[in-house]
Amino acid sequence: MTRALEVLAAGPFTSVQDTGRPGLADMGVGPSGAADRGALLLVNRLLGNDPRAAALEATLGGLRLRARGAVAVAVTGAAGPLRCAGRDAWAGEVLHLRDGEELEVGLPEAGLRSYVGVRGGVDVRPVLGSRSTDVLSGLGPPPIAAGQVLPVGTAPAHWPQVDAVAVAPAAGEVRLRVLPGPRDDWFVPAALRELLTAAWTVTARSDRVGMRLAGPVLRRSRTEELPSEGVVRGALQVAADGSPALFLADHPLTGGYPVIAVVLDADVDRAAQARPGQVLRFARKR
Repeated sequence: MTRALEVLAAGPFTSVQDTGRPGLADMGVGPSGAADRGALLLVNRLLGNDPRAAALEATLGGLRLRARGAVAVAVTGAAGPLRCAGRDAWAGEVLHLRDGEELEVGLPEAGLRSYVGVRGGVDVRPVLGSRSTDVLSGLGPPPIAAGQVLPVGTAPAHWPQVDAVAVAPAAGEVRLRVLPGPRDDWFVPAALRELLTAAWTVTARSDRVGMRLAGPVLRRSRTEELPSEGVVRGALQVAADGSPALFLADHPLTGGYPVIAVVLDADVDRAAQARPGQVLRFARKR
């Protein structure tokens, strides 16, 4: 019997994600991929998958799946109430569904994005070497909708020597390390101090492209136009009104506003789990 996952409910926003499309910027293609890369790698490790296997990235839960054929699944990232085959279950452990049984992913208690992996990976058609949905460019499969049937790939030959892991996204303030620049000299000296001392609130104007932050106005010392230049995941780009935006997985490749600082790549996954209303604080990397 061909194995698959039938989507009964997709929640606020669910997409297929893997490790993305790195190395194609010269073609105008962004990296995309899982917003919380560590959570994707962890769910694949639990299931014995190739690290690049695709999983489902569910924002604020609400995802309900029915197994077609027997499958093994796991959930990492933002952890909330889970129901597996009608019974309570826990994130961070391998769960088994028989044909016709369901998995329900509820609203996380902390964090924003949950990763639902299946042994063998979600086997939708790749685009430019990746199965990731890029919401900015439109590359990859469309966002998940109820009624879809997602094929499951061939299960690996061996199981790993682990069947449960700890899952704990931050619930309070999220502290992120930054490197100033490359355009911190476009701001008054007090602006960088404000960035590093103020509490920044994640606003509802946030998605996989980036998150707009509310806090003090970061005033510029230069008012001329900045020619578009390359930007990276983790860049803190400051708009004309002085508000910063933190770029995430589906960020544009270039931007015309100055970048005052860049969050360390190792910390961006934690930023991607911050939900609207949560507070971020930035500290200069030592």
